[in-house]
Amino acid sequence: MRFVLSIVISSVTGTLALSEPSRVQDSPLPSGQGLGTELGLSPSIPPHPQVIFSEDFESSQYAESWDEVRDQSKDVLSRVRLEGSEAMFGHSLKVTARLGRNTGGGLTKWFSSSEKLFIRFYSRFDQNCDYVHHFVTLRANKSLIGKDRWSGFGGAGLRPDGKDRFSTALEPWGNWGRWPAPGQWNFYSYLHEMVKSPDGKYWGNSFRVESQPNIEKGKWICLEFMLRHNTPAEANGEQAFWVDGQLMGHWKGFNWRQSASLMANALTLESYVTDRWTKNKENVVYFDNLVIARQYVGPMIHRDGGD
Repeated sequence: MRFVLSIVISSVTGTLALSEPSRVQDSPLPSGQGLGTELGLSPSIPPHPQVIFSEDFESSQYAESWDEVRDQSKDVLSRVRLEGSEAMFGHSLKVTARLGRNTGGGLTKWFSSSEKLFIRFYSRFDQNCDYVHHFVTLRANKSLIGKDRWSGFGGAGLRPDGKDRFSTALEPWGNWGRWPAPGQWNFYSYLHEMVKSPDGKYWGNSFRVESQPNIEKGKWICLEFMLRHNTPAEANGEQAFWVDGQLMGHWKGFNWRQSASLMANALTLESYVTDRWTKNKENVVYFDNLVIARQYVGPMIHRDGGD
């Protein structure tokens, strides 16, 4: 279920209102190259003081770096190396979702948070990939230990109370089949000031840029999104996303949380597929070069192949 609006939160009233995001040309956020240039152009990601976590899938033991692996059928996640022009990425994670057998799978990492978080990753949709239900999600949990590390998981259709959880996911959305699969990019967010859906429940609110092209299959896409935590109970939080180093949308005025201890501290990298809109029996998505950082990362390499 999804309640879809182009939404921005008023920093004056703290309420949700229908609106476009802040104009990109007025945003102070960068575009183009960033920290990614310091990390180099090789498939492997070197250590950096601004990097909280990174994954390049160059190690066959990559799963040991993650806290949770969702692959119940043991045939969803695989480490592959694409050929030809795609070989510059080295190894990548292949997620194969098969209708009737599984809902896809993915990886989850808990980490120590920061006031601002930037999530940069590359993704590639197979030419035969259909609609994807959920994608890459950043979740806030009350703690990194015990049962509180799970407070940001679940709760579909329910509104958070501002002290237990919030989340935002950068996802492809097909507009109920109106756009060619996999659709266009949007945020799918849960927060305690979210708008109620027409059915009376609180499904994730969608924050979307109206003017954007459909997602192209068969090519690597550099994706990045940012979350800035708000001062507890104040509407000064933010989120933004980039495609291939181009800032697409920047939203301000979020009241993500009412507790200072609640911070975004878990990331799920996944392709989750259901049969509601997805009709293809097999749906493949690739991931690579993930970075969780405290500053803007940007592309590993220009789309034209330059450095």
